[in-house]
This record gives sequence, C-alpha cells and structure tokens, in this order.
Amino acid sequence: MKVFASWSGGKESCLACYRAISSGLEMAYLLNFVDEDGKRSRSHGVPSYLLGMQAEALGIPIVHVRTTWGEYERNMKVAVEELKTKGVEGGIFGDMDLAEHREWNERVCSEMEIEALFPLWKRNPEELLLEFIEEGFEAYVIATTLGEEWLGRKVDKAFINDMKKLDIHPCGESGEYHTFVTDGPLFKRAIEIADKKKILRDGTWFLEIKGELK
Repeated sequence: MKVFASWSGGKESCLACYRAISSGLEMAYLLNFVDEDGKRSRSHGVPSYLLGMQAEALGIPIVHVRTTWGEYERNMKVAVEELKTKGVEGGIFGDMDLAEHREWNERVCSEMEIEALFPLWKRNPEELLLEFIEEGFEAYVIATTLGEEWLGRKVDKAFINDMKKLDIHPCGESGEYHTFVTDGPLFKRAIEIADKKKILRDGTWFLEIKGELK
C-alpha cells in the first residue's frame, strides 16, 4: 500500500515512518504543515528548509502545506485529496498516547476514504526511545519548556536516564520538548548541524539551527 507520513522532523514521526517502511508499506510522501509564509512548520516551528533537507537525505519527497490553525483541517483534506490522485491509500501518524489526536486523524482520514495507521500507538515510551537509539537514529532537542540546559541534548541513553527523573512523559508527548532527526537507517546522507543559537520565546526555549548535508 502506498502511504504518506505525517512529518514533523522529530523522533516519533521518523520512527513511525521507519516502522511503516519496515512492515512493507511504500512511503511515497512526507506531509508537513507550515505557517502562512511557508518558513516554519506549523506545529514545532522548524524551518521548512531543514525539513526539506531531511526529505532529500531520506530520498522521500515532502509536501509542504501552508495553513493557519483555523484552516488546518480543510487544507489537510485538500492535500490528501491531491495525494490520493497519485495512488496514496493511507497515512502514517506518530501518535502514542493522546486519544484526541488519534481520533481527529482517524476521522479526517475516514472522511477522505484513506486508512490511518499508528505504528507507535500505546507502545512503552522508554522502549520506543531505546529502539530509536539502538536502530541508529540521531536526534537533538530543538525546543523545550524544561529549561535552557536541555536544548541541544542528544537523544541517547544518558538522555533517557535524565528524563526518567522528571515527572513527565519520557517522549514529551504533551509538548515538553521537540527533537530534530539528523541521521539514521533511513537516511542516505546525514545532516550536520553547522550553527546554532538559543532563543527564549513565550516561555519556550528554541534552538535555532542551520544544517548541511554531509
């Protein structure tokens, strides 16, 4: 079955994509939503050119959809309708625990007459982080509400141990932190972080990064 992956550039969307491909599904497109000017992703604020760099490194085309939050559902349906004309029959989502997110994606996909698939759903979050690391993926924290010291941290076993000391979801499922994947078994080329700057915006720390393909 030909599918698209809902793509944020972070660890869950990447691992869900990896699991889908490993199960034999044909990953035809990455689907990402950006703000009205097209410069940053609507959900995590990642520069769209970096997401395009990931797509190039993966060898999977990315579809950027410009949208406001108010027009998100309508624009998603327009994008999915276009993907259906190219043979897409399903969507891959990295949701783990948040029932309202899964229900929304299932409803929209059902209305568009495609299948919604959730490879990470109700999996143990610590085990997923270990799987991500042991499969050879690399990711770094690029946004967090946990404090400046977490920015730029690599997702490794030391990161998991430190995360376990906090009273939060280990994968940051409620938005405590977001990551950017730079390498892994799906990548034909790695992304090297060439420059970075820490910025505090509305109570959240962001790592503004620049990347280069190796």
